[in-house]
This record gives sequence, structure tokens and C-alpha cells, in this order.
Amino acid sequence: MKSLLLTVLLLGLVAVLTAQEPLLDDQEDYSGTWYPKAMVHNGSLPHHKLPTRVFPVKVVSLEDGDLEVTVTIWKEDQCHEFKFVMRKMEEPGIYSTFHGKKTVHVEKTSVEGHYIFYCEGLHNGKSFGMGKLMGRNPEENPEAMEEFKKFIQRMELQEKNMFVPEIRDECVNESD
Repeated sequence: MKSLLLTVLLLGLVAVLTAQEPLLDDQEDYSGTWYPKAMVHNGSLPHHKLPTRVFPVKVVSLEDGDLEVTVTIWKEDQCHEFKFVMRKMEEPGIYSTFHGKKTVHVEKTSVEGHYIFYCEGLHNGKSFGMGKLMGRNPEENPEAMEEFKKFIQRMELQEKNMFVPEIRDECVNESD
């Protein structure tokens, strides 16, 4: 169950961005706060596992090019915070996480401050993939959303599996 939760977490974070020429990792600083604006999956997640509310994602660039990511999820009326490291691979914009079981692709879109993270891997022997349009601010951006839809087509994903979760600034437990 914990593995599935972490998979969904990572899937929520993911992206292969749609830039024409990806930047080298040492040219791009991913540190800071990122807001999930839209998500898509390859049909591998049941509807009840998809997040309805999301929270800002914190990313810290580490000295060796790796990224430390802090994600908060809402599950069973509780906030759950997870921290994990995405290990820089040789190819720019490609990271490995969860002991090499998941691969995350990160590329810049043509819209300033917007990226698409795409995570893929195996979970319980089944292939999964999830993309996430991320922005440096929480405001909607129609141009970025159009690029995300083109990404969905390019990756041969189905637009019916795209959703726009509610963005909240912080997670507060219902009992608090």
C-alpha cells in the first residue's frame, strides 16, 4: 500500500516537457515551489486513486545535480508529506527515483515558468505513466494548458485521462 501511495505521489510529480531543445541540467535550476496545474495518466490508475486536491511541491537542487522533492498529498482526510530524491541521470532532464524503479523526464515548455514532468515505470508488474503540468505560480495559463494537451497527444495518451485538480496553498487536516 505504501509503495502504491509513493507511486501515485511520484506520478503526480512527473514530466517529459515539450521544449524543442532541452536545457542541460546544469543550466536549469529547478529549486523552488511548483504548482501542479493539470495531470494526465496512461489509464493505469483507478479513478478513486486520482488526487482531487493538490498542494505546492517543493524542490531543492542538490550539489551533484540530484533533486530533493517534498510532496504533500491528501488521503483519507489527512495530510501526508513525503520527501524523496530524484537522481540525475547522464541524459539531461532525466532522473531516476525509488531505487531505479521509476524514471522522471523533465523538460521546459515554451511558456515561461512551466514544465511538464512525466514519470514512468512498473508497479506490481504493470506499466504506468503520469504527466503533470507544473508552474512557478498557481495562476491558470491557457497557453501552457494547450502545450500540455499537445504533449498528451504526442505521448499517445488520452485526453479523457487528463484532469485539473484543485490547488490549495497548504494542507490542513480536517480535525485541526
